[in-house]
Amino acid sequence: MLKDKIKNTINKYNLIKSGDKIVIGVSGGPDSICLLHILNELKKELNIEIFVAHVNHMIRKVADIETEYVQEFCKKIDVKCFTKKIDVLSIAKETKKGTEEVGRNERYAFFNEVLEQTKSNKIATAHNSNDKAETVVLNIIRGSGISGLKGIEANRDNKYIRPLIEINRDEIEKYCEENNLNPKYDETNQENIYSRNKVRNELIPYIKKEFNQNIIQTINRLSELATEENEYIENIVRKTYEEINIENQNEEIILNLKKFNNLELVIKRRVILYTINEILHTTNGIEKINIDDIIKLCGNNIGNKYLNPTKEIKVYVGKGKIHFIKTKKLEIK
Repeated sequence: MLKDKIKNTINKYNLIKSGDKIVIGVSGGPDSICLLHILNELKKELNIEIFVAHVNHMIRKVADIETEYVQEFCKKIDVKCFTKKIDVLSIAKETKKGTEEVGRNERYAFFNEVLEQTKSNKIATAHNSNDKAETVVLNIIRGSGISGLKGIEANRDNKYIRPLIEINRDEIEKYCEENNLNPKYDETNQENIYSRNKVRNELIPYIKKEFNQNIIQTINRLSELATEENEYIENIVRKTYEEINIENQNEEIILNLKKFNNLELVIKRRVILYTINEILHTTNGIEKINIDDIIKLCGNNIGNKYLNPTKEIKVYVGKGKIHFIKTKKLEIK
């Protein structure tokens, strides 16, 4: 049974604990309706409270119908539902960002609003094994490293959980049909104007037909291996960072230059990313060329030299130390 498989996933990745209060992101599509239906049936057994957060992106004509469907579905199963209309196209135009990126950012921002309002501690999204495989393929196409092979994590920061991550799309649609859930289907998923849709509708079906019928499972096995190896390397990087760290403040981190230069190249790269993430809480915008430039700067060991990998951070080398500084604090003491 699908419910048992999901319970196994929950236990395997420690996704849910007794007493958790969970906000479920629900679009009205098969994946999220399946997730909502199953978690609602399991809520007494798991001893959890659930709430629904739904965002109307105001892009498609049927968006209001989908919102009404989600509201009625929640009313039927007696789950509190929070909805919000967001003009994604206008925001994308104003910020000069893609509609997919804006939509995702706005969704998660609202999910977190509902999390705070309901005093919840976790956000559940309905990503499945197909989504994970598609993400891995997209990351490979974009030139990602090992971390990109992880795809979508089942449990991120013990806050964002994906109970359907080991369930495939066919199983989800079958469950919806058998339980007469009548989910709404987003017709734009069939439009191959987005990279993910091209991977989903063209590339993976082609690989299935011509090379490997079980390509989704194969990619997910690769993802599991990459996750295990990445966790091992991250543990080494964390320990190395602690060993070479001289000073750690909110706006500046200082590393020992000599110890850093003695590290293996692969660990150097990871330590740089780890340090930037520690000070900025993100590594967005940091590319391989930026990392290699920092390594070269450290290797030359010439004082009073610095780089600005992005607008947010400055890397300065001097007096046997590497300074990672938020750009608003430019003075070196």
